[in-house]
Amino acid sequence: MLIPLDYYRILGLPIQATAEQLQQAHRDRTLQLPRREYSEVAIVARKQLLDEAYAVLSDSDGRKAYDASFLIKTYDRESEAGILAKHQRSKTSPATATVLQDSTETDWQESGVLDATPDPHTPSIEIDNNQFVGALLVLQELGEYELVQKLGRPYLNNGSTGIEEGRFGDKELVRPDIVLTVALSCIELGREQWQQGQYQNAAKSLDAGQELLLRESLFPGVRGEMQTDIYKLRPYNILELLSLREDQVSERRQGLTILREMLEERGGIDGSGDDRSGLGIEDFLRFVQRLRKHLTSSEQQTLFESEAGRPSAVATYLSVYTLLAQGFAARQPSMIRRAKLMLMQLGRRQDVHLEKAVCSLLLGQTEEASRALELSSEKEPLAFIRENSQDSPDLLPGLCLYAEHWLQEEVFPHFRDLSQQSVSLKDYFADSKVQAYLEALPLDSETANEWLVVQPRSGGKPQVRSPQVTTSLQPSPVDAGRAATVTLTPLAAAQSTPGQGPRSEGIAAPPMPPASVHGQTPTQLGSTSNDRRKPHSPRRSSRSSAGLMGNLVDRAKTLGAQVSTQVKSMPRNRLGLLLVAGFLSLLILWLIFSILGGILQALSGPSLQGEQALVSLEAPPVEIPALPPANPEPTAPPPVESGAITEPAGEQIIQGWLSAKAAALGPNHAVDELKQVLTEPALSRWQLMAEAQQRNNAHQRYTHKLQITKVTANPTNPDRAEVEAEVNEKAEVFDREQLVTSRNENLRIRYDLIRQDGQWRIMDWQVMK
Repeated sequence: MLIPLDYYRILGLPIQATAEQLQQAHRDRTLQLPRREYSEVAIVARKQLLDEAYAVLSDSDGRKAYDASFLIKTYDRESEAGILAKHQRSKTSPATATVLQDSTETDWQESGVLDATPDPHTPSIEIDNNQFVGALLVLQELGEYELVQKLGRPYLNNGSTGIEEGRFGDKELVRPDIVLTVALSCIELGREQWQQGQYQNAAKSLDAGQELLLRESLFPGVRGEMQTDIYKLRPYNILELLSLREDQVSERRQGLTILREMLEERGGIDGSGDDRSGLGIEDFLRFVQRLRKHLTSSEQQTLFESEAGRPSAVATYLSVYTLLAQGFAARQPSMIRRAKLMLMQLGRRQDVHLEKAVCSLLLGQTEEASRALELSSEKEPLAFIRENSQDSPDLLPGLCLYAEHWLQEEVFPHFRDLSQQSVSLKDYFADSKVQAYLEALPLDSETANEWLVVQPRSGGKPQVRSPQVTTSLQPSPVDAGRAATVTLTPLAAAQSTPGQGPRSEGIAAPPMPPASVHGQTPTQLGSTSNDRRKPHSPRRSSRSSAGLMGNLVDRAKTLGAQVSTQVKSMPRNRLGLLLVAGFLSLLILWLIFSILGGILQALSGPSLQGEQALVSLEAPPVEIPALPPANPEPTAPPPVESGAITEPAGEQIIQGWLSAKAAALGPNHAVDELKQVLTEPALSRWQLMAEAQQRNNAHQRYTHKLQITKVTANPTNPDRAEVEAEVNEKAEVFDREQLVTSRNENLRIRYDLIRQDGQWRIMDWQVMK
């Protein structure tokens, strides 16, 4: 049979090679043995071709005759190819040109092997049938991967009898050799296409090779190599599939399916499982950030909200971005409120007060937005906000500018369907749906952002501080956009060779939630914060009505001036925030009526001290008790606990707290349960949280597993003790009966106990690392 090879290519030399070069090439090629999986039949056939090429070219007369034939065929083919190309450009359509090209590429499949009548203008040699395996091996070594598949695959298909009849030698040896050569050509072709950025074609080539090896049940080692490349190729294939047009639904759906498979194997976006892609946690986060621009907002919402339920702090953070973007673009503040609730979850580990401020602003909760800014430790964004609020009594003008810039530059560009949309707070607040939703919200739900805050995770006096990254997993937030653009390394530095996968360009990564950060509670933010949150007891005023009226007028003028100053200081495109001015106007009216009520109470004369009796005509002023039973059972007081605390007692106390927590923050809002197990300072803190949650129609459903690890009595104070426990807490957060998010955490907690009136109660606790 004829094979599309020439003696110079077999030895890897140009036609101008000298005799010394021929000798050296023959020696080198002979010593370079193929893979150990090849049989002796293939190795011998390959050596025969090398020896034959050297024998012809090393003989001067034989080389002259061969060169003459070789040059004639080469030049005739080049000339004919030029004529054909000119003819195609002038008289054929692109479709016809493609058909002609495909026809040329299949010449050797149809004529070179099957009927032994190859293209007369292509350099070729005639070989024996038992040298066919060696010829395929040589072509594979020369990089002719597509030609190897075109020559070899027909003999591996069902219905081909060439191998079974023993045409090429012992079928038990020849068939595995042909399978191996075709499979190796699939691997090398896939890697070549990978380097060229043709990721889908690379995946198809690798899949074809693996399918062949699986069908033949041969060479598991080679199959393992191929599978490794397939796994490493997946991120690139996903990017190419997701970057296709949105109308290519099936291909993009395939990309999402592969992505979910990787996430499942890794155990989430920030999981540590092995998906065999070669990407560490940091590289995979960069990959996720890179693919976000190829996903629509709805696709990201479905993906990241599902991942957030693992739980995953990174997925929760990305869900916040998605809900914010969708809520603003679609004028649906309810989605922004969901984002705010998810930020409360993240607030347990990192400083997200700036994002909370933006959410509160978009929900019309201006006072809460201002308070969130006070708690933020982001220096550059706060400097920007203050600089643009210099002529205002508060930071709202600067916050408006920052929010608009942040949404436009840092949020929307990461969504395929929103990247070209413009951001306007004026248009947002002017929307009738937004106005209707904001009017239905409580005027001041400041305490709503407190009910999920928990105690600090380590000992020492807590302070308001910026989050510190304790591992190299995520960069710290640095710029005014909270999504720093960082020059990053390629996906995996180790993937520099074709076998390991090509390198990728740098991509931008968002600041991800740090691994462990001190949390804060309302009672740990200083006396000013405490005073602001504690309700003040009403007092009678000793001022005269004239003095009260004068004070009322002065305060009304001050507030009016503040509103005027704020509106004047806003840029023209922020006038949509006149809702802020309207809110302050309502506050003035409320203040007027409140003080007028105080005036009327003062004019009505002195009031009685202490609690006043409520008398009704429908009921007697004093409740008449029912007659006691003849033999009343005495009510036993709770047993007084004395002596050192025991492990069963410690377990009972902690279990009682977990049950009380589930009841107080649950759908029935049984806040009074907290009094049975908590004392100050924890009691007032959790009462505020539970009451705020009840006012905002939100609740949580808890499932706990408890294991006590250590109970320690205080050696100097018998009424103090510590209990260490491992707690598995599963929580589902609901907003108006709609599930917002969920989490599943394993915590190590140290509880501080005190004995009061003979009963052990929990003062506070700390979550340990």
